[in-house]
Amino acid sequence: MSRFALLAAFVIPMGVQAAGAIAVDDEEGETDPGYGVVTGASSREEAAREAMKECRKSGNKNCKVVVRFDKCGAYAGSKKYYGVGYGRSQDVANTMAMNECGNKACKVLVSECE
Repeated sequence: MSRFALLAAFVIPMGVQAAGAIAVDDEEGETDPGYGVVTGASSREEAAREAMKECRKSGNKNCKVVVRFDKCGAYAGSKKYYGVGYGRSQDVANTMAMNECGNKACKVLVSECE
C-alpha cells in the first residue's frame, strides 16, 4: 500500500464530525415549549446559532441553547423541571435528560440524533 493510500485510509474515515444543538423557549409552567433543532452543522457553535434561528423562526422570543452535541441530544421537561442530555445514542441522551430533570412528571420533549 502506498503512503498516500495509507494516509487516505486513516484521514478520510476520521472526517469532520457533524454537530447538533437544541434551543428552547420554555417558561416555567409550560408543557409544550417552542424549540429549534439543528443537526449536521460543521461545529457546535454553528449548530447553536442555527438552532437559535430555528427556534425564533417559529415565533419564540426567549430561546436559549440548552444542549450542543456531537451525536445525539435531548431535552426533557415538566411544568417546573427540565433536564438535558447528550450521548452516542438517542437512548443515552434521553436517559440523561430524564435523570437531570429529576421528576416523575418529566417527559422527553425534544430528541434528535445526527
